[in-house]
Amino acid sequence: MPDPTSSPATGPDVLANPAWASLAGAHAHLAQVRGRARRYPADVSPFAAVADVRDPAAWADLAALAGPGADVRVPGAEEVPAGWELVQRLPGVQMVATAALAAAPDPEAVELGEDDVDDALDLVARTRPGPFGRRTRLLGRYLGVRDASGRLVAMAGERMAPPGWTEVSAVCTDPSVRGRGYASRLVRAVAAGILERGDRPLLHASADNTSALRLYAALGFERSRAVPFHLLRAPS
Repeated sequence: MPDPTSSPATGPDVLANPAWASLAGAHAHLAQVRGRARRYPADVSPFAAVADVRDPAAWADLAALAGPGADVRVPGAEEVPAGWELVQRLPGVQMVATAALAAAPDPEAVELGEDDVDDALDLVARTRPGPFGRRTRLLGRYLGVRDASGRLVAMAGERMAPPGWTEVSAVCTDPSVRGRGYASRLVRAVAAGILERGDRPLLHASADNTSALRLYAALGFERSRAVPFHLLRAPS
């Protein structure tokens, strides 16, 4: 298994603005673009980004792209730009894989595709791991575990993809099967696929989700930085 610390793209700028790095790179084919602003289609992800959060012209581009009064999440934007409204404050923690991460495929995990979207949305509605839409699967590879009846009971997949990195996301387990290690196994399995491609895994969690932060630290991730995921409303 490749070393999870060996990615050449470890510079701070890439991970400080992960949505922009993804939308201008691996996910450029999904991006809606106006000047120095980009966003994902709403049914893929609520994330949007500007090339430089200090640039008022870039925020003006994003306001025009999003539309008057539209809500977007802008990972990495710590300050509310002039004319914008802070709808929800969501402090986040970014974590990156270390050599302690024991990434490995999982024998029970199956790759999820278009035919599994309804089941994935149902699981997300029961567990609320974060934003997940009908086309979120286009961001990367998603793995799931089904119980004996065929019900999808656990899932994890890939989200943002800054150069040299891929984010592990949508980690969720149905309450009826928690405590069986599905989350840990699926994180390791998703990470294994990321490492095989030559990327390094990272992930984000809410700063107040202490149980998730403990789990990821135990799996071999270490805190990299604070990355806010505030919900902002464009000028109307």
